[in-house]
Amino acid sequence: MAEAITIARPYASAAFRLAKERNALAAWSDMLGLAAAVADNEQMKAFIDDPKVTVADLQKVFLSVCDKHLDESGVNLIKILVEYGRLSLLPDVAAAFEALKAQDEGVLDAEITAAVALPDAEVKALVEKLHSRFGKKIEASVKVDPELIGGIKIIVGDTVIDASVRGQLQDLAYALQSQA
Repeated sequence: MAEAITIARPYASAAFRLAKERNALAAWSDMLGLAAAVADNEQMKAFIDDPKVTVADLQKVFLSVCDKHLDESGVNLIKILVEYGRLSLLPDVAAAFEALKAQDEGVLDAEITAAVALPDAEVKALVEKLHSRFGKKIEASVKVDPELIGGIKIIVGDTVIDASVRGQLQDLAYALQSQA
């Protein structure tokens, strides 16, 4: 079976094109974020996955929960997803939409993982270096993972910069195994 993001991407692309045409990227971002949160709710997940629930009932309940937060196009997207049994993909649709929006706005997400908490000044310096390297605005999230032993690991899109002790030890182990 195809991965969820593969199925969700065309819906996100269509929503993005429509939002871009109407100059409503922020509004669509809000609508999809809300709808994704509703679809990701445990009770709603159970309702969506219940084979006894009809398409009409699922549409009615889901749209009543989202209430006035969806415009006509947002309601149509929900109806299509319900009709084709893909409502559970809404979180993936929203994530793919946000990725397209960020790409359009020239923003890259960076995940910075350090062995210990980094001072704000150091994070700011890293973000500036990433900005100069990639030529785009960087939105960084920072987390701590003591298993890195020391150093940092940065993921920006498909690029991984592993300057951690754990990564260096893994590289050394691989090099030693290939020589044996």
